[in-house]
Amino acid sequence: MKEFAGNEDVEFADVNLQDGRSGYDKQSPGAGGWPTIRYFNKKTGYDGAAYEQKTDKAICDELGKAKNMRLYVEEYGNTVRCNPKNLDNCTDSEKEYVVKWSSKTEDERTVEATKLQKKVKNRKRVTLLEKMKGMEGPPPDTKEL
Repeated sequence: MKEFAGNEDVEFADVNLQDGRSGYDKQSPGAGGWPTIRYFNKKTGYDGAAYEQKTDKAICDELGKAKNMRLYVEEYGNTVRCNPKNLDNCTDSEKEYVVKWSSKTEDERTVEATKLQKKVKNRKRVTLLEKMKGMEGPPPDTKEL
């Protein structure tokens, strides 16, 4: 997805299983149909984990909708499209949130992220606050927000 281009947390890749050299066999590629969708992060390690479908549609239909794919990448990649350091791919509400919290200290943002982690619907805000680590002051060109 082009929306995640430049996002250091996200990479998309294809694995060619035909040559038999992928080392992917123990993960049962194709079990449950094609395509096989897996995600990899620090929690899953090299083995990764299988995508858990949220609907009864075929995977290609479910993730073929941009919104569903975006939510999947954000959830399992523990990331957001919004880059708080330059506000690329941010919605207006995300921009306002970043500008508001950029004036706070690192400790204040950590306390807020800890508080928000208890509320599932605020996962995006927690991730934004975590990505603001080391930021001092608002991102460029935010005077009008």
